[in-house]
Amino acid sequence: MSRDLNLLQPAFREKVETMLSECTSGGITMTPYYTIRTPEQQAKLWRQSRTAVEIQQQIDWLRNHGAPYLASVIEEVGPQFGPKVTNAIPGLSWHQWGEALDCFWNIENRAEWSSRKKLRLLNGREENGYRVYAETTVKHGMVAGGLWASFKDWPHIQLRHQSISSFYSIAEVDQHMQANFAYLVHN
Repeated sequence: MSRDLNLLQPAFREKVETMLSECTSGGITMTPYYTIRTPEQQAKLWRQSRTAVEIQQQIDWLRNHGAPYLASVIEEVGPQFGPKVTNAIPGLSWHQWGEALDCFWNIENRAEWSSRKKLRLLNGREENGYRVYAETTVKHGMVAGGLWASFKDWPHIQLRHQSISSFYSIAEVDQHMQANFAYLVHN
């Protein structure tokens, strides 16, 4: 897991640093915990809560559409258990492209994950840290997962509204992921 903001695409990193600084100035400290995520890490998260049938269907679809590398990554990570945390298969998350970030809300040096808890801010208002983070993200021209209509992902922000599949075919994504991450598989 990478927390290094320097691994983000420069234009996104610049917006993120400005946004995080503004949150801190307002009394909300957000701590980065996921910048770049490898296809293998994404596969582990995606496989959580998925049935064997769903997993096999996705592997078959990838192989049939020219994405053998991504199919093998999903297959090779093996069974994973836990709550559903992403809808994005490997390669289709902006985390693999350096254009997404996950943060947790930091209260007295402890991670806070609540999207309901409120604290009194420096301006005297009571606010939830994730709400401030999301609103500040949007103010700086980025996308906040906590404001999505469904499957709210409060820790997640990304640079673009569009999906990766609106720019590249799955075969092109496969080639890009293999070129950039293949050396990491099995390590």
